[in-house]
Amino acid sequence: MTYSPDTSEKTASSMQQLLPAWEDTVHDAQTVFRSLLKALSEPGTIQRLKVNLQAPAPLHMATAAACLALMDYETTAWLADELDNDAVRTYLRFHCGLPLVHEKSSANFAVLGSSLQQLDLQGFAQGSMTYPDKSATLLIQVDDFSNGTEYQLTGPGIKDKRSIRISGLPADFVSKWQANHAAFPQGVDVIFCSGDAVLGLPRTIKIAAVQSEELPCT
Repeated sequence: MTYSPDTSEKTASSMQQLLPAWEDTVHDAQTVFRSLLKALSEPGTIQRLKVNLQAPAPLHMATAAACLALMDYETTAWLADELDNDAVRTYLRFHCGLPLVHEKSSANFAVLGSSLQQLDLQGFAQGSMTYPDKSATLLIQVDDFSNGTEYQLTGPGIKDKRSIRISGLPADFVSKWQANHAAFPQGVDVIFCSGDAVLGLPRTIKIAAVQSEELPCT
C-alpha cells in the first residue's frame, strides 16, 4: 500500500513554510492602501510600494501587498490557475482571513498572471446600476511597466492624456476594455502589479493603443 499524506499533514507543512506579512502592521498596511488609492485616483501613474514584504512565489511583492491591504474576512478572492498553489492559498487565508472561491463571477477580488491571453473582463462580477460597488477589482500581475505596447489613457484624474507601457497584455485588451468602460457605472477596476510597483486603471478611463510609426525604407 502506498502512503499519501492526509489534508492535515499538507496543511501543517504549508503552515511551517508560511511567510510573514507586514513588518509594521498598521504603518505598512496604511502606506500600501494609500498608494493603491493614489494609483486609482491618478490612473496610469506608477506607485512604488515602500514596504519590506516577502511574497510567496509566484506572486510579486506588489501583488501580495495589494492582497494584504485590500482583502479581509468580509471579502472573497479568486486565483487564476498559474498563481494558485498551496503556498499562495495558505498565505492569503492566514493573513487575510478570506475564503477563496472557485467561481470568478462571485469574487470581490481576482488575482491574475500569465493567463491574460484568455482574459475575460465581463466574466467577473460587474456590479449593478444600483450597486456598482459590488463589482470586482482585478489584481493583474505583469512583467514590467517599461516594455510592451504603449497605451494612451484619458479620463478622470488625468489632465489631457497620459501614456503608459504594460508588457504582456493581449492584443485585444483595448477592445475588451472599451466594452468594460462602456458599461459604466458597472464594470471592473484593475490594478496592475509588477515587482514593487502598482498602476491603476479604473473603469472610468478610456484607453487606446499607440500605433508605432514605421521607419521608411532607405
